[in-house]
Amino acid sequence: GINMYILYLFLIVVLVFVVHSILPTYYNKIFNKEVVRTTGQNNKIMLTFDDGPDDRYIHDLLEVLDQNQVKATFFMVAENAQKNRQIVDKILGGGHKVGLHSWQHKNAMLYSYSYTKRDFENSFRIMKGLGLEEMLYRPPWGHTNIFSNYFVKRYGMKMIYWDVMAEDWEAQASPESIRKKLLDRTSPTSIICLHDAGENSGGAAGAPKNTIEGLKLAIPELKAKGYEFILP
Repeated sequence: GINMYILYLFLIVVLVFVVHSILPTYYNKIFNKEVVRTTGQNNKIMLTFDDGPDDRYIHDLLEVLDQNQVKATFFMVAENAQKNRQIVDKILGGGHKVGLHSWQHKNAMLYSYSYTKRDFENSFRIMKGLGLEEMLYRPPWGHTNIFSNYFVKRYGMKMIYWDVMAEDWEAQASPESIRKKLLDRTSPTSIICLHDAGENSGGAAGAPKNTIEGLKLAIPELKAKGYEFILP
């Protein structure tokens, strides 16, 4: 009766979610050959930042990178980038790369086709307008849906994931915890993912301060291991 009907309905919803969201996300995270997950070059690692730019932290972060002669890649939320044109210019002018981290930092697993389409259209238009030649793309949380790869191809984007995180967005993170995780987890071909914005995208307030202090400690030690920082 009614209970069986509810059960069938529930199973259909679950099945749709698995096909729409779960399978595409894990396909990209694990199997998709076109997704970059490591540098693939021995002792060459990549430093990347998600969620910015945030005017409160970016200048100190760029200073630390300059002092250590490290070039990094910044995956920006398009709406943030649009509001911070001078920062985008400063980052590009400093020899760093800028990539795309979606239009509004929403979870693609929950996107409809029409929102996914709008996300990519708006993102592409904004980032092209900011002078990006090459379009590097990292989905928030690494989550995608069944339409994501179509739009990635359509706009000629290159999807870049990561293999190291340091939970630098958490309230209980400290410069020392970030340093330790970076040193313990980084391997000779790693792509490191850190965050240069805090509470605006789900991190703790002021979290990037810990990230910056943690990098001051970790970068010289990573270099001492023989690792060279490269761009995609």
